[in-house]
Amino acid sequence: MDFGKIIGDLFSGIVFLFSGEGVKTLVMFLIAGALIYLAIKKEYEPTLLLPIGFGCILANLPPVLETMMPSAIGTPDAPGFLRVLFDAGIANELFPVLIFIGVGAMIDFSPLLKDPTMIFFGAAAQFGIFATFLTAIALIPVVLPETRGNENLILKLASAIGIIGAADGPTTLYVANHFSLKDYMAPISVAAYSYMSLVPVIQPPVIKALTTREERLIRMNYREERSSKTSLILFPIFVTMVAGIIVPMSAPLVGSLMFGNLIRECGVLERLSKTAQNELANLVTILLGITIGSTMLAENFLRLDTALIMGLGLFAFVFDTAGGVLFAKFVNLFRKTKINPMVGAAGISAFPMSARVVQKMATAEDPTNFILMQSISANVSGQLGSIVAGGMIITLVTMFVS
Repeated sequence: MDFGKIIGDLFSGIVFLFSGEGVKTLVMFLIAGALIYLAIKKEYEPTLLLPIGFGCILANLPPVLETMMPSAIGTPDAPGFLRVLFDAGIANELFPVLIFIGVGAMIDFSPLLKDPTMIFFGAAAQFGIFATFLTAIALIPVVLPETRGNENLILKLASAIGIIGAADGPTTLYVANHFSLKDYMAPISVAAYSYMSLVPVIQPPVIKALTTREERLIRMNYREERSSKTSLILFPIFVTMVAGIIVPMSAPLVGSLMFGNLIRECGVLERLSKTAQNELANLVTILLGITIGSTMLAENFLRLDTALIMGLGLFAFVFDTAGGVLFAKFVNLFRKTKINPMVGAAGISAFPMSARVVQKMATAEDPTNFILMQSISANVSGQLGSIVAGGMIITLVTMFVS
């Protein structure tokens, strides 16, 4: 055992903590602690926030003398386990695809098939993506002078920021990775998954600001019977083909989501369906969370662009929620049987958190009012809508960048 090396690493670590860089490290430890606190104390999606927070701690530990990087990250020549996970799961888009297989196996599209009109709420709730995309194009060169004159980078960064509004972490990672935004991966991924976790905090005030109590009390009828097995089997196949033809760039994510759903609905792969819903989804969520946390190096995170991305991401999330609610109110102008406008807010991609939030708000107004299934329909539509929107943005931006 080389005691000299151990003592040297210990001494360098102590010196590092009391240096200028050490102050930034302590700030990152506080941010990590806040994420872990929200996960444990507030129970805001602990399966996401706790691994992210702990990964942040590992990534900001004092560097070792040999590599001048935290041992959990290492260097390209001598990678630590966090770098290995990033290269194997995020840099090649594996984790988002695997996550969508698990999510697809959890989704029951039967409520949507019984009321296909709900798919329009999944589309309307993507308004914030495109509004934020345009806003980001205007703001990025103003707030980040180093991007001026680099229109390609501005377009790519604006596209990834816009997708944050869908509260769809995997699609956000997919878009950011497609455009090679590695220098901005930390704030983009943290914003996407943090806002997914904070759905119960962010959505209710927006919904209440845009609806009256009378609107929140609207009841909606629902029939309990499921759709036919044939339609449930054909649906994922049909959606994959249509999305793959119309928006080819969405095929990897739509295909993995629909493949997971086909495993669920085919009736002959129950064991694989349960594995996808439980073991696969849980394992990938753990690895994805801690890997996202590892991108939160102080030098990459404590920057002005982080504040810009977090702020625009929140702007997108609020406008996505507002878009769904306002669309429902607009549709009600022409319907005799009214839709509870809160259902429109569930059109974002955060499945099933947003649907639960809407149902909780409905029962808070009237304990006997149940709109969960309609909210689930809008929610799964939003899952599809955000993927297609992501594919559309990739296609459009690719047309303009050189």
